[in-house]
Amino acid sequence: MAFMVFAMVVVGGATRLTESGLSMVEWRPVTGVLPPIGDEAWNAEFAKYQQSPEFKLKNYDMSVEDFKGIFYWEWGHRLLGRLIGLFFFVPMVWFWAKGRVPAGYKPKLVVLFVLGGLQGLLGWYMVKSGLVDEPAVSHYRLTAHLSLALLIFGALFWTALSLLNPKPAGAIPSVLKRLTHTAMVILVLQLVMGALVAGLKAGHIFNTWPLMGDTFVPDGLWVMEPFWKNLLDNAITVQFDHRLGAYALTLCVLAIALLARTADETLKKASYLLIAAVGVQMLLGIVMLLKDIPVSWGTAHQGGGVLVLAAMINIMHKQRGRIAQ
Repeated sequence: MAFMVFAMVVVGGATRLTESGLSMVEWRPVTGVLPPIGDEAWNAEFAKYQQSPEFKLKNYDMSVEDFKGIFYWEWGHRLLGRLIGLFFFVPMVWFWAKGRVPAGYKPKLVVLFVLGGLQGLLGWYMVKSGLVDEPAVSHYRLTAHLSLALLIFGALFWTALSLLNPKPAGAIPSVLKRLTHTAMVILVLQLVMGALVAGLKAGHIFNTWPLMGDTFVPDGLWVMEPFWKNLLDNAITVQFDHRLGAYALTLCVLAIALLARTADETLKKASYLLIAAVGVQMLLGIVMLLKDIPVSWGTAHQGGGVLVLAAMINIMHKQRGRIAQ
């Protein structure tokens, strides 16, 4: 299930980068399972899209065949969401009926299922924001949608690790545990900032690295009033903060690896895996930025963020319940 949510996030990234997310102007949880079949159905679906702001203001010269290209991305994204719900619900009911759900896990499974349903509602709430006046979804709603997806992924992955390794053992340095939790906080902020970058399309400005234009600290960071709005609405500030977050996370992860050398073998391997994930993600981010966010690199970077989260959860899980030295 965690892998399916990972795939959902990757497909969601591709849907956003191909600008396909507003191609379906209706939310039909049941009847929308199948795509349009036949020319008449496609023309009817295209006619609905033609009433949207995106068609009127941006894609007014789009043909039905072009429309199919963006429609299938959004349809596939929604179909995968339905499959995730089905693949989770049916086995859950079966294991529950057979009495094979371990003690304490029933409430957790119910919460996970409810979160999945809320994610579908939040996805439509996000899409609706781009069907009113401007052909762009609210970056706040996009950030909430992606953040909830990552929360669901993290909860699924943690649950899976707990089922596989129910009894942690051994002591660890207390500083390592504190540093790991600090790194997780930085990562969460970094993921949220990355969603804001995507929502504001901030990656299309300052396509240089390590400088932003000609300087490390660009102009225009604090031009909005009140000043805190720059942290959420200023594309320059958001990209700058995202870069700083990447540097801070990398330094923190390197420190974790140094401290983990004195811990047991499982923690050392987990720290090396975390370094690898962060290193690859940094490389993907830099190349993506220099290439001005092509679909392939942008999608890979979004997927890489999920893998970094998985690596961080893995090393945190190995430290849970342990007595610190």
